[in-house]
Amino acid sequence: MQKMLGCKETRVRYKLTLATGLLECLCFAGIVFGWASLMFVLKSEGYFSDMCVNVTNTSGENSDCSPQDENFSLVFTVASFMNNFLTLPNGFFYDHFGTMATRLLAIILYTTGTLLVALSNEALSLLLFPALSFIAAGGILFLMTNMQVGNLFDTHRSTIITIYNGAFDSSSVIFLIIKVLYERGVSLRSSFFFLSACNVIHLLRTVFLMPKSHIPYPVPENYTYGLSCAKSNNYNVEEYEAEREQSLDKGGCEDDEPLETADSPDNSEKVSLKSCVLSWFFLWHLVWLSVMQLRHYFFIGTLNPMLNRLADQDPVTVSQYTNAFAFTQLCGVLCAPWNGLLMDRHRRRPLAPGLSEREADLRSSILSLLLTSLQCLLFSIFASVPLLPIQYLTFILQVLNRSFLYGGNAAFISIAFPAHHFGKLYGLVMSLSAMVSLLQYPCFALSTVLGDPFYVNIILTVLTLLAFIHPLNVFLRCRELTKQRENLKSMSESSITETSMY
Repeated sequence: MQKMLGCKETRVRYKLTLATGLLECLCFAGIVFGWASLMFVLKSEGYFSDMCVNVTNTSGENSDCSPQDENFSLVFTVASFMNNFLTLPNGFFYDHFGTMATRLLAIILYTTGTLLVALSNEALSLLLFPALSFIAAGGILFLMTNMQVGNLFDTHRSTIITIYNGAFDSSSVIFLIIKVLYERGVSLRSSFFFLSACNVIHLLRTVFLMPKSHIPYPVPENYTYGLSCAKSNNYNVEEYEAEREQSLDKGGCEDDEPLETADSPDNSEKVSLKSCVLSWFFLWHLVWLSVMQLRHYFFIGTLNPMLNRLADQDPVTVSQYTNAFAFTQLCGVLCAPWNGLLMDRHRRRPLAPGLSEREADLRSSILSLLLTSLQCLLFSIFASVPLLPIQYLTFILQVLNRSFLYGGNAAFISIAFPAHHFGKLYGLVMSLSAMVSLLQYPCFALSTVLGDPFYVNIILTVLTLLAFIHPLNVFLRCRELTKQRENLKSMSESSITETSMY
């Protein structure tokens, strides 16, 4: 009876962790990507307004605020860069010190960022640079520590990871809420003081609903975590998974392919981080993420100037389209599960003879990677069309693609590489892609010089074609593994036939 109550309590805790983690990602983790809405408020508050200059042309004297737009673009460039780049040291920190320490760091960063925005004003516009960077860095840590919750639900692991990433995208709607409240008389300072106070919620989750170390995969029987009356069964995830890997059947391995070495380590040793980083899987996955992320960041960072240009500087129209963009971002949490379901669809069927679970996961990821690449190409094409009504469709494609992109990124890393390297590899791929995302600022400067971003959009659209190489590479690798398995099977059958003859 006591055991049944314990199991029921554990299931309730698992579900509560899942629900509150979703709420945390949805309301806090990725709010920095609602930049277009916040930028509208900041412009109204006069941030960087001293950079506007009066110019005289044929139509008379007008105000040129392109330097102001460049500074706002630079704030977002720095924040989005820090969002990704700091994921590398944070990933090492997370793998080494565990969930609790990482979340405490996230709370400190997030609180500092929200307080800096609350204390900033027109004269202290430069505070936006560290403020948005701290918010972005804290938010990605919330996402990173929550993605392991998928380990608690084995058959829906990829689905939950993608849902959390979709919630991360949808959290950009928080800045829209701040914009709407601002238009109804609630000050920017009050909104950010409220966000600072909400960090109490994160602290309570850290203590009661998250592990001190990590959630192992697969989850051991009767696994518990968090502060409770019952004694928690805490595991060292590296030791647990190392023991599990040693219990797997050994097979032929290649040092440069993490899929095989992770599934059956040579001489029962862990796959090195170096072999994962130098693999073709990691390289093309990095390219896949980087080119699409650059396309999204350039679009978000230049959305306000683009809308102003297409709407002939009409603030009502710009506000309308900014709201429409922010509302579509809310749908990210609804789109993301589709990607997870694509990647988990094989789990409802028995595995084919000789097919490992990891290889089946990898096969299921091919369609997800391909669809994500195709979505980005379509989004980039529509974003290049200089017609205002078309942007509604662009917004839909953008949120659909972003929800697939980041959820697929995390899910693929968890599938193709060993679990004990997840934090480091996730951090490394995000950091390296952040270096590429810095190109968004020179792209913005180039479009300003040309007076029209059309040619920059065309260049970025061509670059997105590189993303199609990744699903093709995974497909070819899976086909190669199938041929190897068939050859081994035929050799085994031949050996059995020869033995029976004698």
